[in-house]
Amino acid sequence: MMRIDVWSDLVCPWCYIGKRRLERALAAFPHREDVTVVHHSFQLHPDMPPGSTIPRREMLMEKYHLSHEQVVTMDERMERLAAEDGLDYDLSAGSTGNTVDAHRLVHYAHTLGKQDAVVERLFRAYFSEQRSLFSVEALVTFAKETGLDADEVRRVLEGNEYRDAVRADHQEATTLGARGVPFFVMAGRYAVSGAQPVEAFTEALQKAWDATT
Repeated sequence: MMRIDVWSDLVCPWCYIGKRRLERALAAFPHREDVTVVHHSFQLHPDMPPGSTIPRREMLMEKYHLSHEQVVTMDERMERLAAEDGLDYDLSAGSTGNTVDAHRLVHYAHTLGKQDAVVERLFRAYFSEQRSLFSVEALVTFAKETGLDADEVRRVLEGNEYRDAVRADHQEATTLGARGVPFFVMAGRYAVSGAQPVEAFTEALQKAWDATT
């Protein structure tokens, strides 16, 4: 099996697009059945207190020193880009915050073979449905929709499991040279930074495959 490691944050619009583009490249890859994808945590807002939120557009205005009109224009452009990859983004509202608990859920889902399903559900909830990822109850609901046991998910999220794993993921990405997400490493040696075109993923897949077989 060839492994692809993917670092992303669940409130990063480019990360969902990058996920979909990688999937499109994999769908056409002749060795798809011999490739496994593992998702890793990367937090864009690790300094925000868990559970606290800020309106997403307000955060963008403060972070990039933009006007409200500039942020609206940027969001509309992102919605059009997402649509080209079959994603229905609605960025007109919503909040953002510390995603540590969402990432902990993804780690837990990995132990059950449900990681990709949970990642997909969380991305869709946030970017297409304008739903929050910042409360235990919301995360339990999404987990249950992917087939996880609600009581067990609540137990995990109300405790401290996988917090160290989330921090370790972020540190590993930094060590590998990632300065943002999405960030992909194929076969442990070929890195792809950003939501590159499908063709770039196709080329990287073939290169990594040739080097490992």
